Amino acid sequence: MNTATQNMAARKVRLIIVGDEILSGRRQDKHLSKFIELLSQRGMQLAGAEIISDDRETIAATLARSFATEDVVFSCGGIGATPDDQTRQAAAQALALDLVLHPEAERLITERCADNERRGQGSADMSLPENQQRLQMGVFPAGAEIVPNSYNKIPGFFIKDHTFMPGFPVMAWPMMEWTLDTRYGYLQHQSQRVEHSFLVFKLPESRITPALEEIERRWPGVKAFSLPSMGGTGQPHIDLGVKGEPDAAAQALSYLRAEVARAGGELSPS
Repeated sequence: MNTATQNMAARKVRLIIVGDEILSGRRQDKHLSKFIELLSQRGMQLAGAEIISDDRETIAATLARSFATEDVVFSCGGIGATPDDQTRQAAAQALALDLVLHPEAERLITERCADNERRGQGSADMSLPENQQRLQMGVFPAGAEIVPNSYNKIPGFFIKDHTFMPGFPVMAWPMMEWTLDTRYGYLQHQSQRVEHSFLVFKLPESRITPALEEIERRWPGVKAFSLPSMGGTGQPHIDLGVKGEPDAAAQALSYLRAEVARAGGELSPS
């Protein structure tokens, strides 16, 4: 693998979720688990995720830090045209760009209004105040590209490896897939990674920690993990495992199982 390909494969993918309704508990986030699923289907992994408020300064500060990285970032929420939708404005602020009506977005929103009229749900007259307000959803930072919305035509936008989508899953998830497959096909299945784990009983986590540290020293690129559980209705146990390139992960798994046995752990509850 040449250096350029290595750099592409190493790029981090992150998710930003915008919405006070998530932070307050009025709505439950659905994007994180779905995005992980979509990435996994394409041999990709999520490097990080954060949930932030609708406050423009908070969004702008988050995006300013994000735009300064080489990461591939997806952002859900806050691109509508009501006062609590501040993501478009914050993105422009973070990039020190003007907000402009994207011509293709204008065409698509106009088409959507005409579709609504044919269904008896409003007017196609774009001079009406409500349609002028709808056009605000096509106002993006200068230089942005549109992200097609297969649900209702009103697009999201893309700029500097950041994809901005609505908060509605029915719109956002197809936009995620389109973007991953259209813009980032070259990042898919760059390397084969596997994950192995097993449950261990009657073993303090502190006793197996040195073995986990040794795995990461002995097999660079393999990550070891330990997830203790109080057991719920069963017995306390640890979910131990490794993840990484198949051959190295298999070797690390064999070593870890041997160390568990040596330390007195049991693979089944009493």
